[in-house]
Amino acid sequence: MKKITKVLIANRGEIALRIIRATQELEMKSVAIFSEVDVEGVWVRKADECYPIMGDPVQAYLDYSVIISIAKKASCDAIHPGYGFLSENADFARACAENGLIFIGPKPEHIDLFGDKMASKVAMKAVGVPVLEGTDEPIEDKKIGAKIATEIGFPVIIKAAFGGGGRGMRIVKNPKDFYDMFESAVNESVKYFGRGEVFIEKFVENPRHIEVQVMADKYGNVVHLGERDCSIQRRHQKVIEIAPSPRLSPDTRKELYIIATKAMFKLGYESVGTVEFLVDEKDNIYFIEMNTRVQVEHPVTEIISGVDIIQRMIEIAEGDKLKFLQEEISFRGYAIEFRINAENPQKNFMPSVGTVSTYLTPGGPGVRLDSALYAGYKVPANYDSMIGKLIVWSLDWEGAVKKAKRALDEFYIEGFPTNIALHRQIVRDVDFMAGNLTTGYLDKKLDIFKLGEQKSVKEEESKIAKIMEFIKKLKINNIKVKH
Repeated sequence: MKKITKVLIANRGEIALRIIRATQELEMKSVAIFSEVDVEGVWVRKADECYPIMGDPVQAYLDYSVIISIAKKASCDAIHPGYGFLSENADFARACAENGLIFIGPKPEHIDLFGDKMASKVAMKAVGVPVLEGTDEPIEDKKIGAKIATEIGFPVIIKAAFGGGGRGMRIVKNPKDFYDMFESAVNESVKYFGRGEVFIEKFVENPRHIEVQVMADKYGNVVHLGERDCSIQRRHQKVIEIAPSPRLSPDTRKELYIIATKAMFKLGYESVGTVEFLVDEKDNIYFIEMNTRVQVEHPVTEIISGVDIIQRMIEIAEGDKLKFLQEEISFRGYAIEFRINAENPQKNFMPSVGTVSTYLTPGGPGVRLDSALYAGYKVPANYDSMIGKLIVWSLDWEGAVKKAKRALDEFYIEGFPTNIALHRQIVRDVDFMAGNLTTGYLDKKLDIFKLGEQKSVKEEESKIAKIMEFIKKLKINNIKVKH
């Protein structure tokens, strides 16, 4: 395959900026696109070239015919889709190939397979991966669904057959609630994915959500980069991710790695991807889905492994072999990622927008911040509420938690509500500090957490002003002050 010299990033925000930085280190040129409301985006300034897409701000990142035309106009060799938007759109991947562009991601047939939750479940089961008891075909009729749910036994979970990310998902514990929950799941699935088919599975009480990062080239080489614990969730949306999982037995960890890598080898997967599992209280493992893209939480894996996932993803798309064997990959320490969202915890986490009036970021050893924010930036209302990711690392779990406390206490964003205060509560919770995490963790804790606004930077400024006034008085009285 031809070498990549210029990449168009079909995305926005922090992931666009992350990809630009990766291309710079690979000595490739980058091309950014931006909607009408993203004119002031920092990734637009950082890219070597940038092109606007006028009209609907969301459609700007979804109209792949326009995006491909821009890539060709800019003489790009490849397109990186990031996550969300077109990242798991097989038609987009095919259109790239038809137009002589390299799609930085897996083959379209794998995007198709794993985008269909039912088909992927059947395929994974066929290659020896354990799956949850449930339907093998999509369902649209609620009466048929109710009959199947009764046969499986409550509680059950209804999931969008052609979606992911926690959308179109409902847990049903009582049979009398099934019809309402079914309709709610279908409606949300139509809203986010354009299709209303769902499937039903047995619901596992209080599992851990563990995912394995895999990487595979075009020559049959498949490696894993360890696991991430994504159990801390709200409404099936990940809030905090940890690598490695703080309380996973060595045997279960080894089994997860073997299952994930063998499945990807047997299915001929290429590129990076994430195989997601539930692990119950008895360490039984169940496949839930495969994400054929870079994950929001990829930084924690990069930090403990030392592998730049974005760069390797680009090199695999070029046709390069993996640079390392499994035995050459080692893991060191613990990393924790906190998703920073523009939302109001006091109003049921309602998304918030506004202009960043104060932006004080944490730093120091073992602290990484992936964000496209800056003071004066106006957060638009058109997109997901995540505005950044704070990642911390330390050699051991206790050290990582302490570093998280310190970094979160240093972090101030003013101009609109955020969930930073919630994260500060979580890292001081005894169960979090002990690593006792399940997917039900946050639901149980929210009632006891104090979700008030974070302490204002103005309070700190007031304190400094008083100190400076005191020093001024001392100087007036000719009293020497040592700094």
